[in-house]
Amino acid sequence: EASAWPPVLAQAASLLEEAADLLVLHRDFAAAVERCEAGCDSLGPGPGSERCERRWEAEVKCSLCVVGIQALAEMNRWREVLSWVLQYYHDPEHLPPKVLELCILLYSKVREPQVLLEVGSAWLGDESNRSLPEYGCLLELYVLQVLVPLGRAEEAGRLVRSSHLDGHKQQELLGTICERQCQGAQQEELHSDAEKEQGAAAPTVLGALSQKLLTIFTLLRRALRSMSSHFYLLPYKKMLLATFLLYLVVVRLDPASPTSLPFIYKLVQLFRQAWAAVFSPVPRPPIQD
Repeated sequence: EASAWPPVLAQAASLLEEAADLLVLHRDFAAAVERCEAGCDSLGPGPGSERCERRWEAEVKCSLCVVGIQALAEMNRWREVLSWVLQYYHDPEHLPPKVLELCILLYSKVREPQVLLEVGSAWLGDESNRSLPEYGCLLELYVLQVLVPLGRAEEAGRLVRSSHLDGHKQQELLGTICERQCQGAQQEELHSDAEKEQGAAAPTVLGALSQKLLTIFTLLRRALRSMSSHFYLLPYKKMLLATFLLYLVVVRLDPASPTSLPFIYKLVQLFRQAWAAVFSPVPRPPIQD
């Protein structure tokens, strides 16, 4: 009964209940982490005086850490999870199985399994943990979620063969390791082929772009050549003379004066001739067979 617990353990259980409510109901993750830290700090590192008290203290502390891990993950502070947990358990081999399982799943999901290499190896190598009923599940989880994704298939095989799992379970797990290794090799091969195809497609695209630019430049050159040949046929002397007469009429002469009329008449005639020369079709030489 919770009422029969020591005051310290009852206080930690109350903080655990508050943290769970803040996490699930109120979605106040920062406050939930604060309650979990207060509960773990109240329990302290030392065990209880009786076996039952030690068991309940371990359960409450483990539950506080589980709630705290979930709250930190919700705030995207997953990088702090492992160091946050180890400040209450100090040594990796003392982590509760549930806490270690949650850490493996979390760091595997965020694609940072290398963080659990030393912690998982230390926990699985501890003799006192080998007798726990969760040992086999954690071994399989560590092998498939940490070692195999990191390309440590040989190390995973040695760890499985040296474990206390029965022969059938060992063979099944070794087969899963080989299957995951083959799948990883196939994915790497497909990724490499995709990169090669992208690299081969890039010059093709550049070649097509270069061909289009070359076509545009060719058409532009032809247009400029046609324009230059057309302007070459213009009567430059008449154009210069018309410009000069325009200058005399506008600047030096009075258009209202009767003496300016002959000049204006000649200017109009010159502009008509220049207009006809510019917009008349260019004569082409006859085509000979």
